[in-house]
Amino acid sequence: MLIETKKLTKRFGGNVAVNEVDFTIEEGKINAIIGPNGAGKSTFFNLLSGSYTPSAGQIIYKGKDITKLSPDRIAKLGVARTFQTTNLFEQSTVLDNVIVGHRLRTKSNLWDAVLRTKRFTKEEKKCRDKAMDVLDFVNLTHVMNQQAGSITQEEKKRVAFALALATDPEVVFLDEPTAGINAGETEGLADLMEKMVKRKITVCLIEHKMKMIMKLADKIMVLNYGEKIAEGTSEQIMNDPAVIEAYLGGDASA
Repeated sequence: MLIETKKLTKRFGGNVAVNEVDFTIEEGKINAIIGPNGAGKSTFFNLLSGSYTPSAGQIIYKGKDITKLSPDRIAKLGVARTFQTTNLFEQSTVLDNVIVGHRLRTKSNLWDAVLRTKRFTKEEKKCRDKAMDVLDFVNLTHVMNQQAGSITQEEKKRVAFALALATDPEVVFLDEPTAGINAGETEGLADLMEKMVKRKITVCLIEHKMKMIMKLADKIMVLNYGEKIAEGTSEQIMNDPAVIEAYLGGDASA
């Protein structure tokens, strides 16, 4: 396993958003988290990426306790994430947006940039090369010189993938990556997730499109009211009475 949570809990005042969740993210696989709106899925992601500090419980990454680490330190360990809403620098090119992603891995400081030192120039080239590589990986080289504000919604989703990949992650958390795009585009992003796994990148996603999840995910966890109510393969989840009652109902093929 790559990541393990032990009794992970997050309270906001009297509201328990995530309640004692035990979960393992398996390396080199597509792991999915599903559940109704308000089930605690995004909060769970925010705990794993360091955006929220847990109220109780532990997060273990590759055997190391990362429960109280800041988001930037967690990112440097190899954890990347996308958000439901892709916030890009709309006036900048797609390439420049992605170049920013790899700066996490560089050591240049403000003075290096001002003085344009040898280190800065070398790292600038490295960031550019990395950005070109990931844009090629997500099939976006044809729009790399366009302003980010002028590309399609589906292309913006791919830029979000590219930004995450530019940080050289071992695991990528994708928060509703296919929201707001059509069936054909959804299939294209599902293919991209499988391609990431072939590149030895572990994927964990939150998603509402059940048909895609059941076909794509190796392992699924179901949250409801902040609690884990089921975990297993697509087949196990689809046949679990608690899941059917809480979430799937007649929409299992939707």
